[in-house]
Amino acid sequence: MTVRTLISQALARASAQEDLNFLLTNRIPRRWLTLFVGRLSRVRNPFVRDTSIAIWKLFSDLDLSEARKTHFDSLHDCFTRELKEGARPVDPDPAVLTSPCDGIIGAGGRVLDGTVLQAKGFPYPVADLVGDSQLAARYRNGSYVTLRLTSSMYHRFHAPHDLRVERVTYISGDTWNVNPIALKRIERLFCKNERAAIECRLLQSGHLVTLVPVAAILVASIRLRFLDVRLHLRYQGPNRIDCHAQLAKGEEMGWFEHGSTIIVLAPPGVSLCERWRSGDVIRTGQPLFDLSPSSAPDRV
Repeated sequence: MTVRTLISQALARASAQEDLNFLLTNRIPRRWLTLFVGRLSRVRNPFVRDTSIAIWKLFSDLDLSEARKTHFDSLHDCFTRELKEGARPVDPDPAVLTSPCDGIIGAGGRVLDGTVLQAKGFPYPVADLVGDSQLAARYRNGSYVTLRLTSSMYHRFHAPHDLRVERVTYISGDTWNVNPIALKRIERLFCKNERAAIECRLLQSGHLVTLVPVAAILVASIRLRFLDVRLHLRYQGPNRIDCHAQLAKGEEMGWFEHGSTIIVLAPPGVSLCERWRSGDVIRTGQPLFDLSPSSAPDRV
């Protein structure tokens, strides 16, 4: 058997596995399954809790050693777990914007002609993502990065700098899986899913940075600490919510009910730290963007 034949067979097996993964996670009643799992995860029955967590561990690299609690009331309680004090030290340097969450670095770089990349060959307009062409225009020639949270990761996200949340725009949508396989097959996937654009004004520099948590299958629920509502598939409130919430760097902003994605948009003059490459794992509080002291802030 030749080397070429072996390579061809390996590629065929990989393609078949991708096809099966895509079929199992996307060609199913996503909304129904998401609502069902959301309800099941809150059941406080010990058998349901223990069985659910055991199955979760079986299919992931779940590590609860950093969790603040050692006992959980439900699967949901475990999903949204807090960490021990000091588990995620936050870089105090005012010249850096830190990562709001634990995640895997995905597409990132410059915003070109108002578009960013979902995956190689799959561009999408920032305006479609945030649902506001004027907001999107602020990031023309700016920078962005995609942070993907796996199901076993810490699911809470934090303020990347001292900031004031000025507005949250909730955008209803689907619950496609946001794993790499789906990102290579579904165009403008992030623009199809449930999401919220969180507009944040940095207190020191005046830059406007927008965080876009994107929900996915099993996770169409985003909770923000500074809003007294839960943004999910049954949410019927206003799409745009004005805010005046002031948060310190590293302070908790909210959480996902499961794993998903956060896209960070930064204006011109703010650049992605060169240390990061696609596929790298980053942790909450680590430097993500460099703030240029000579850049002009993007003010209203």
